[in-house]
Amino acid sequence: MTVEPTRRTRPPSVERLLADVREEVHGREHDAVVKVARAVIADERDRLASGSPPRAVGELAAELVTRLDGLLIPGPTTVINATGVIVHTNIGRAPWPDAAIAAASRAAASPSFLELDRASGRRGSRYRLAEEHLIALTGSEDALVTNNNAAALALAVGLAGRGGVIVSRGELVEIGGGIRIPDIVRRAGAKLIEVGTTNRTRADDFAAPLADGRARMVLRVHPSNFRQDGFVESPDPTALAELAHAHGAVVVDDLGSGALLATEAFGLAHEPTPAERLAAGADVVTFSGDKLIGGPQAGLVVGRADLIARLRKDPLARATRPDKVTLAAVAATLGLYLGGLAIREIPVWRMIAARPDDLRARVEAMLARLDDPTLDAHPFAMASTVGGGSLPGETLPSWGLSLGGRSADALLARLRRGTPAVVARIEDDRVLIDLRTVDPLDDPDLTQAIAATVAGPRRTGPA
Repeated sequence: MTVEPTRRTRPPSVERLLADVREEVHGREHDAVVKVARAVIADERDRLASGSPPRAVGELAAELVTRLDGLLIPGPTTVINATGVIVHTNIGRAPWPDAAIAAASRAAASPSFLELDRASGRRGSRYRLAEEHLIALTGSEDALVTNNNAAALALAVGLAGRGGVIVSRGELVEIGGGIRIPDIVRRAGAKLIEVGTTNRTRADDFAAPLADGRARMVLRVHPSNFRQDGFVESPDPTALAELAHAHGAVVVDDLGSGALLATEAFGLAHEPTPAERLAAGADVVTFSGDKLIGGPQAGLVVGRADLIARLRKDPLARATRPDKVTLAAVAATLGLYLGGLAIREIPVWRMIAARPDDLRARVEAMLARLDDPTLDAHPFAMASTVGGGSLPGETLPSWGLSLGGRSADALLARLRRGTPAVVARIEDDRVLIDLRTVDPLDDPDLTQAIAATVAGPRRTGPA
């Protein structure tokens, strides 16, 4: 590739640009290279029209190669999550366990027995291991996996057909992305029947629409992304299920984030499990595969075999089914629960289970490596949250670094734009680095990122 200064009033031709990169683009499809070359030339034409000096052909050729290489960058830039929010929606929610990553990689790289029965050689049911794991973990009769919990809930509500779906007014929530429970019910073609009040609903409130035949379904929505306190009441799940079944109605329980471990064992509020809700009489339970489960985004459905069979035959089920990579990753994640390795191997549960004393020791080790007497950084006790629409209002005691001496906004921005990129938070005009949400293996890179960030200009004037 040559770099020769030139004076031009218009860009070079595509042919001239391609001639300069012949060796660099060898092996690429010609049409794809031409398309990018035209974009480079179009940008140069705009520069010249604005009065900018012309660039040498070699510079344009280098930009062409850079753009082509940039198309191969594998996805979004990864970041170190130092926010203290364990399931952070804006930076990808739950990091996958290594077993799920390996399973997904194998599924993506090679053919597999996805819908082929290994014994008979005939077409079989779609890869069932994830669903078999769900049955074993929850005690359900059958299970189904969809691409997210909103899809799972939409499918489940479809069991009501054109009939009525009773929902407590206190559970007519927005589940994210502007999607609300009333919208899901109406989109399914069912009729929404509201009962109770925002803060207090009892089983008796469901009696009239069940008795007069208007309702075919009772939908319970667990408040996984908000909390009500004070003068509140909600119906007992078992009593409500008995009432619904006495009138031939189906009970669907949407748990939202879901949990397969006892959250109270880690100092958090109790999160109802799918097994509990099935035992309390729910016919179908839906929950997420990420969030507290700690795997890939997916919708997990467990419940009565006849109802799951109906969901499987619903045309919407095909539109919402996950691909082979997601199914493999979900199965691997659930397998960790069955194997008794969830706390050790699933990042979400490792973060939840991290001991404050161990986090404090990591902070001290990082400060020792920084070894900068001018650095305004010190250990700081803080509180982490689960996040991701899970366990609202619940916190875990944590330790991290408090950084000052410069504008907090500027420090935060420098960390975010650095290499590696670090996402943190601000409290009281100081940047907080919460180690609960940082993988210990990332501590050296985080230390390097902090050192590079605080090496910038110090803030002048009062704090």
